[in-house]
Amino acid sequence: MITFKSLLSLLSLGASGALAAPAVYTFTSGEGGFHTQTHFVDSGREVVAIDAQFTPALAEEAIAFLRTRTKSPIRYLVVTHPNPDKFNGIPAFRKASPGLRVLAARRTADAMPAVHEYKKFFFTRIAKSFAEDAYPRLDKIDETFVGTKVLRLAGGLRVELSELAGPGVSSNQSVVSVPGLKALFVGDLVHHRAHAWLEGGVASGKAVPTIGGWIEGLRELERRFSRVVGAQVYGGRGEVAPLAIAVRDQIAYLERADRIVRDYVEGLGARKSELNGPEAGRHHAAVQALFERAFPAYALPYMVGYGVYGLLSVK
Repeated sequence: MITFKSLLSLLSLGASGALAAPAVYTFTSGEGGFHTQTHFVDSGREVVAIDAQFTPALAEEAIAFLRTRTKSPIRYLVVTHPNPDKFNGIPAFRKASPGLRVLAARRTADAMPAVHEYKKFFFTRIAKSFAEDAYPRLDKIDETFVGTKVLRLAGGLRVELSELAGPGVSSNQSVVSVPGLKALFVGDLVHHRAHAWLEGGVASGKAVPTIGGWIEGLRELERRFSRVVGAQVYGGRGEVAPLAIAVRDQIAYLERADRIVRDYVEGLGARKSELNGPEAGRHHAAVQALFERAFPAYALPYMVGYGVYGLLSVK
């Protein structure tokens, strides 16, 4: 008798009957989804998806892309940090994958409701890019962890979820390590050769960027995973890069970003109040132009225009 479970196993086998080799597949949305990357780790029999996209429709596109690469079912979805482009797409993953388990660090799960409300207000009331009833609903996390958690996929692949000590790019940050593939999935902690989202975490209804905390998160990443020879970093945006290069370049970017913003705010003098008024958009565009000149080879400069208000607010 062929059971559902045995059928899934058969689908993961090639013509020779051998188990398909473990692999990583990456889907990148367009600008409407902020070029967010969903990474899929396929053991040859099961898949772990990492980050869920900004909308269920974009999540459906990511899943459709996966199906052009493998028939392995999605068993887990991991949310690396509490930003909406990481969790808004959860409902589409549930619909496509009966029995799916959604995982996140406990602090990420705890932060999600407040972030959801903050972002819903922005996108429906200020940006007006969604009608009130069209903004993605907040789904739940099925299982939380503190510190670390290990997943063992059918086919033998080991996947390790690790919570960083500091806030990283947001109020909480987790990374996913797959030693068998020499792969590290770090969410928006790294935007290699792409401009970063500089809003920071959301707490008490406002953006709270911590460049120092982000840099410490990068250093912690290198300390903890430098033992994985040849480790490659897969970020939330941008290119794949070796761990040491990804950390070095991201820290250099953040340090220079901090100087650019500090110098710009100091240059405003008594006009600093304009950053919180009707002239704010013009200033955001001006800062974006400074970033483009400072990093001419970097992709996605529009990210600065969207997110730099957070960093400007603390200078």
